[in-house]
Amino acid sequence: MLFSGRANRGLAARIADRLDVTLGQVSTKTFANGEVYCRYGESVRGADVFIVQPTCGNVSEGLSSNDALMELLVMVDAAVGGSAHRVVAVTPWYGYSRQDKKSAPREPISARLVAHMLEAAGIDRILTMDLHAGQIQGFFQKPCDHMTAMFILTQYFTDLGLDDLVVVAPDAGRVKLNKRFASKMGADLAILNKERPAQQQAEINYVIGDVRGKTALIVDDIIDTAGTLRAAAEAVREAGARRVYVAATHGLFSGNAFENLVAGGFEQVVVTDTVPLPPGAPDFIKVLSVADLLTSSIRQIFTDGSVSDVFGGENQLF
Repeated sequence: MLFSGRANRGLAARIADRLDVTLGQVSTKTFANGEVYCRYGESVRGADVFIVQPTCGNVSEGLSSNDALMELLVMVDAAVGGSAHRVVAVTPWYGYSRQDKKSAPREPISARLVAHMLEAAGIDRILTMDLHAGQIQGFFQKPCDHMTAMFILTQYFTDLGLDDLVVVAPDAGRVKLNKRFASKMGADLAILNKERPAQQQAEINYVIGDVRGKTALIVDDIIDTAGTLRAAAEAVREAGARRVYVAATHGLFSGNAFENLVAGGFEQVVVTDTVPLPPGAPDFIKVLSVADLLTSSIRQIFTDGSVSDVFGGENQLF
């Protein structure tokens, strides 16, 4: 049985269509005092329950990222209380994933906390995609199936047939991912030297590698406020790049992200539908669907098949 929270109903509907099932009946709402409520409208006893709920905000539903997380938790608890056989959280965007370690004294490791909360609620496994850090998988005692959108993105840019392509890693932490991305594309690799003077602020000092006269493709896992991308675009253009494209799995587009992307002068920004696209998006943002990948993975989980076969065993990027 497949159910959807309010975070990304569109993605859930596309998965249901490919699975040839009907989305289950569930009532979800937020009370006037901000508390989240859910109730399943049909029996889940003995069923394998898959809950599609990335822990992101959704402007059209009036949902914040914390609301989405709480809604997922109560949906899991309600399914467990309804005697479901297995409960699987389909959470392609895993919120709080950037808080995966202590960067300063007395900070929480929030990604670990979220894992503990989901397991306490009663999940039997989690299906997620392109985690910000691979070690987040180790925060779970239950199985964590880690998908990747890399093959969707590389295929898209291969089909574009861009000339003199160089893949650009926005910082040292993304080098391994970008190296594999460049290898798939048969492209060169460049690296940006990035520093963060404060949270959600980025400064690019210089470019390591040759981008002069070439088409730069900046690859990252997340686009949030797009401050890093704006600084990266300025840096690669100063280094001589002719055109700049962007590829990322999760397009959060928070704050003044759209303004930063417009100022960056990108040819195209390509993301997936793990997170719903907010209203007012510029025309140069292209959204690719991960519904086929998630559908294949759900089928494999339901039939006790091999999830890694979906990617030929190449879904470990870190």
